[in-house]
Amino acid sequence: MIVQIAGNVKFPITLDPTVWIFDDRKMTLTEAFQPEKAEPSAEEEDELKRQSLRFDREVYQQKLNPPVNKSINRYEKQRIMNGTFLMPLKPFLHTSEPNKDVEKATLLTDEGEQVIDADDLAESLLLFSENGKPLRNEGPVHLYYKDGSNKSSPIKGIKKIVLQ
Repeated sequence: MIVQIAGNVKFPITLDPTVWIFDDRKMTLTEAFQPEKAEPSAEEEDELKRQSLRFDREVYQQKLNPPVNKSINRYEKQRIMNGTFLMPLKPFLHTSEPNKDVEKATLLTDEGEQVIDADDLAESLLLFSENGKPLRNEGPVHLYYKDGSNKSSPIKGIKKIVLQ
């Protein structure tokens, strides 16, 4: 249930998608691919500002990296137990420090190898949880392009990402 990032990188790393459920960077499938909302009204904007200030005061007194839920309320627990979640790949690629000449990435999957553009990889999302459970079949992760162009047929069963 791990994914390795290797190849033309300064620091090869191993990812454990089973712990991402506690990471605040995760997003639901609908959050990732729903069209952008129109600009909020003045009333909605004021409410968002009040909520933001309240959130800043109450929850994040210190900066955490990676951002992790300090406490999980009942709503969040229910959401985790039933949700389908994706994680952006960019922060992990940044940590591995790919060399500047990296142009392609080879995804080693259950079905073989698939080569994609490194820029597309950096902007992609990894599905790691479906209906509140880790991806056991065709897992540990599925890759979705950020634009949703492969939403109906993601790249499944990724075990290793080799940057070239």
